[in-house]
Amino acid sequence: MISAEAMSIRQRKLERLRSGGLPRALEICSGAGGLSLGLQTAGFELSAHIEIDPEAARSYALNFANGRDPKSPWAMPRDMERVSAEKLVAELELKTSAADSFDVIAAGLPCQAFARIGRSKLRSVSGGEEDAYQKDPRASLYRRFLRYVEDTQPLAIIIENVPDILNFGGHNVPEEICEQLEAAGYSTGYTLLNAAYFGVPQIRERLFIVALARVLGETPRFPSPTHFLELPRGYEGSRRVALKHVDRKSGRFHEILTPLASLKAAIGARDALADLPRITEHVNDPKVIRRRKLIDKLPYRESKKGFSEYARLMRSWDGFASNVDTDGHLVRLTPRDFSIFAAMDHGADYPQARELAEEMFQQALRRKRLGSSSKNSAAYRNLRAEIVPPYDPKKFPNKWWKLDPAKPSRTLTAHMGKDTYSHIHYDGQQCRTVSVREAARLQSFPDGFVFAGAMNAAFRQIGNAVPPLLGLAVARILREQLDQAAKSAEQTDDRQVA
Repeated sequence: MISAEAMSIRQRKLERLRSGGLPRALEICSGAGGLSLGLQTAGFELSAHIEIDPEAARSYALNFANGRDPKSPWAMPRDMERVSAEKLVAELELKTSAADSFDVIAAGLPCQAFARIGRSKLRSVSGGEEDAYQKDPRASLYRRFLRYVEDTQPLAIIIENVPDILNFGGHNVPEEICEQLEAAGYSTGYTLLNAAYFGVPQIRERLFIVALARVLGETPRFPSPTHFLELPRGYEGSRRVALKHVDRKSGRFHEILTPLASLKAAIGARDALADLPRITEHVNDPKVIRRRKLIDKLPYRESKKGFSEYARLMRSWDGFASNVDTDGHLVRLTPRDFSIFAAMDHGADYPQARELAEEMFQQALRRKRLGSSSKNSAAYRNLRAEIVPPYDPKKFPNKWWKLDPAKPSRTLTAHMGKDTYSHIHYDGQQCRTVSVREAARLQSFPDGFVFAGAMNAAFRQIGNAVPPLLGLAVARILREQLDQAAKSAEQTDDRQVA
């Protein structure tokens, strides 16, 4: 049962919104700020954030300082397990208590223990323990988040994670979170949203929980798709596994909305990237790429056809506009594989890449006149190593993938910080993996958004982020509901006065 004190705090916050105050957001595990950008664009005030990764925290400060000193306590990295809401408020000198400082609390909690790909890695690191992912301390951070909710008494809550959090060793974690939030006086709901349905050039399915304090008189709503896409084979099966433990009778799960075929088509890779600089220096003059810094800028490409509506948005996002050039044009130098990249078909993955490499190797053997009798020679082994990637196609079928220019990208992951072969540029003449800025475009970060650190750190931050356009779609619905609640409260008071 909600206490009278908690009810009073929430009423004060609603009164503040009714008086015209902007809803103040605290984001936990903010990363570089993908969800924050969506919140800010929807009209939320970014009052504070918590992020443990120093480079991501620095990126956040560079993009959202809004007049604050980028080196101030507001910008420093923090561990959500080591800093309380009260300590955070004190360090930021907000001059209000933790309970009175924030109207919205959001979180993109770490997903490594929940995602199936992360579970495999944890199992490997632990020496084969099948339940290693369940012992990972990151799997229980949602309980720490619930403590923040208790301490800050927000009017609204947003949580984002991977779909597999719905089936965490047979346990539906969002259902548990919603049960606890309802006991604390919130109306709750959760669903899966695909970024491609909301104008992001990437097929990225994510779980969203929204909770609204009952004092608002609103129940959670989720955005309707704006773009049409027929999902590739395999997604339905993945959904079934994730949804296996969803209890439809609880009323908390919102059925996944299917986009209407009459909507405009999902954004493809060509529309997302075609106006960005053409990068060939990795082949023609690798020294240029080695000297190039993440902050170095190159001009946009010009075209008689102009550029796409999506590119226009990425170049003109309010507060992040970039008119003539942009940064982030770093790519990996992997000369062994340039010719393979060029020859791969659009949408092809590692098995085809390996076949092409084997063909190229046989051609090289003939040119060098090395026959089967040379298999044990150093010349044979060295030549093979120069041409053929060492990975087993049966074990790594999805390790490589070449973008299809007409379709959205596959999901970007934090692993791009170590390996970008999962996203090979569709332009075979450029024969390379995507650049940092191209990855940012595929995640819907505007071109004026900057990333701190070196190339690997930037890729990691991008892969970890909530796509800003997806965050914006969720944030807009939430802002509408907060505005409606404030308006309804004002009308109630007017009627009482009359």
